Amino acid sequence: MPKTKSVENSGGVAVATRPSTTSSTKSTKSAKRGTPDVTADGRPVLDVWISYRESPTADTRNVLVEHYLRLVRYTADRLHARLPSEVMVEDLMSSGIFGLMDAIEAFDLDRGVKFETYCTQRIRGAIFDELRAMDWVPRLVRSRTAKMERAKKSLEMSSGRPATEAEVTEHLEVDAGEFAKIKRDSRPVGMVSLNRKWYEGDSNRDVTEMDVVRDRRQESPLTKLQRDDLKYLLTRGLSRAERLIVILYYYEEMTMKEIGVTLDLSESRVSQMHSSILARLKAQMQHRTKDA
Repeated sequence: MPKTKSVENSGGVAVATRPSTTSSTKSTKSAKRGTPDVTADGRPVLDVWISYRESPTADTRNVLVEHYLRLVRYTADRLHARLPSEVMVEDLMSSGIFGLMDAIEAFDLDRGVKFETYCTQRIRGAIFDELRAMDWVPRLVRSRTAKMERAKKSLEMSSGRPATEAEVTEHLEVDAGEFAKIKRDSRPVGMVSLNRKWYEGDSNRDVTEMDVVRDRRQESPLTKLQRDDLKYLLTRGLSRAERLIVILYYYEEMTMKEIGVTLDLSESRVSQMHSSILARLKAQMQHRTKDA
């Protein structure tokens, strides 16, 4: 029930009155109807569509493209969430705009279909076509990968445990040779951008893949120091020829024959000296262990 308000008449007597409902009724009807769908220049979209159908010019099409550009952005953002971070959302939008232009040219007003529903599929298709063109892996390999993953998931859901290769082979109804080929094709070599963000650092600069990649060719300084200390411990107290035998055999990985040629000794003499060195080192290490 609407609230009443009191006002004083000319005689000073308070009189209860009802508020006018005309303005509220008009605003309610306007809210139910909603604001008309207009373009950026203020024209109704339906009028622009009719104008484009009667005279399809580039300027009229650009007006429609600008009006429906939000659909391209929305579709590109949703697809970008499922793609690697090196794929730029701007590239997806560029492909989606071409799909939007194709949808505008092929749209038929007489069918009574909402354009937003129609063009979204065309935008998604254009983006997928561009992603396939950018993909360096053949589509057959992707198809085999999806086939393998579907088989594994089906078996895991039914058995509740990881599927074995024999079970997957039986599920796919192929022999062992064909399964090995499918398995090999389903694991292509991946390509990763070293500029991809690894995680956000404390500063403004993001940590990329290049900052955390491990260089296996470089030896750790701690490991090198330990090796040098061990080399000094093992070769201390040995003659020059004995030190060379230890270094050439264990560090340079030369054979007894190659060491004999280098030191101008016979292979049997090198082997004899090597056995003597090992016996002395063993006794020395046992003595150090007892002292510790």
